[in-house]
Amino acid sequence: MPFAFRALMAVGLAIVCILPAASSTILTVRPMFPGDNVWHVAIDTLPVDANSAAYITTIGTAKTMHADFGTVYNGAPNGIPFIVVPGSQPRVAISFDYADESDPGPYPVPPDAPIEGGPSSSGDRHVLVVDRDGGKLYELFAAYPNPDGSWHAGSGAIFDLDSNALRPAGWTSADAAGLPILPGLVRYEEVVAGEIPHALRFTAPQTRNAFIWPARHKASSLAGTNYPPMGQRFRLKASVDIATFGPNVQVILRALKKYGMFLADNGSSWFLSGAPDPRWDDNELHQLGRLTGADFEAVDESALMADPDSGRTSTAALPRVATEVEVFEFRRDPSDYFLAVDRDEIAALDSGLIPGWARTGEGFFAYAADSAIEPNMSRVCRFFGRADAGQHSHFFSAYADECAAIATWLPNEWLLESSNVFIVALPDAGDGSCEAGTVPVYRLYSNDRGAVDHRYTTSRAIQAQMIAAGWLAEGSGPGAVAMCAPAP
Repeated sequence: MPFAFRALMAVGLAIVCILPAASSTILTVRPMFPGDNVWHVAIDTLPVDANSAAYITTIGTAKTMHADFGTVYNGAPNGIPFIVVPGSQPRVAISFDYADESDPGPYPVPPDAPIEGGPSSSGDRHVLVVDRDGGKLYELFAAYPNPDGSWHAGSGAIFDLDSNALRPAGWTSADAAGLPILPGLVRYEEVVAGEIPHALRFTAPQTRNAFIWPARHKASSLAGTNYPPMGQRFRLKASVDIATFGPNVQVILRALKKYGMFLADNGSSWFLSGAPDPRWDDNELHQLGRLTGADFEAVDESALMADPDSGRTSTAALPRVATEVEVFEFRRDPSDYFLAVDRDEIAALDSGLIPGWARTGEGFFAYAADSAIEPNMSRVCRFFGRADAGQHSHFFSAYADECAAIATWLPNEWLLESSNVFIVALPDAGDGSCEAGTVPVYRLYSNDRGAVDHRYTTSRAIQAQMIAAGWLAEGSGPGAVAMCAPAP
């Protein structure tokens, strides 16, 4: 996370990146791979693959999608669990069946790390561990703990979450396609925040003896071109009406339309992977079974490849459509600020239909919520502080991890009103600089009335004035930059 947010700290939470260590649904807010990584790039405008119809027929045109995750199945958490550990977690030795294609240990795997299917499982037994301080992802396949604290596994892979590097060509990982598993899981925290900003992972019963970028490994002897290769990306057709699905399923379906899903392993047709969580509504997840193979299409994303050995994308193949809108600042009481971009909302504030608000004359530009997302651009979420919890203001964030954390940790204090009110660019996480053509937006925080207040401004003079009045600056770099807005 680029900077700590005091909206959480103000209500007594000191740790914002993990849930209790015993949970198999631990929330990691560390971004997984850079923003221009292939996992994060939208593919809803890319062309349909020439072999799409054949692939769909092979996997099953009439076969239904299945949520291979949920609450509990056969007495164990349903899905692929993961755990987040600190950098101080002791490293332990790992032995492998496929050592020639596995990254050698030691790995920071706790003795009680959650195993897919439970400790007695005879299935894939994946173990996924995130070192939140070191920024590394450790994944094991067919993992078994030993009495001395070491582990034995079929294969293992280590991924640098700050890098676009792929595994060596031809190498497996803990997944058949040689890809990481965790970035492709449906996670409750993202769904409840209103957006899954990345591609997902699924399985098919028959694959070709080939792999395509960004996959690195094949797992079949079948040569026919009707069989999809490992790494083939699919998406839900834009024409599929999702309005009648439950709200959480709609979030998943929007992601399948925009970011799609990678074929990552051999398995049952259209089985979508996710992390277990006791908060899932299994009945709602079963609605995914209303979709069939006919609702999907294979995507040709070859134009995105910038380097065959890197997950970095070339976005020259993507249309650059970003409509600018004006964001207006309103104030109520001495220190209650609000940002509005919706015309009807602005009219209601101006007319007094929503009483007590007045324009300050300040504001900035942003990209419309329906603009195409490019690398380093992000949707801004909006929360309302519940009055019955002692709050009275709104909070905006351009960071999906921050939005997810607030929605998960503080649902009784902060109501998620929108996961996409407008779009901005993100500053450099280190020095806070904004790209050419954009200007910094500064975020300020106050808790002097026992409730959280925030203000957002492009003016350095206003930032200095607020700091002199006791407000605190929140943001990246020495200037505390929270967003980058298109220059007027």
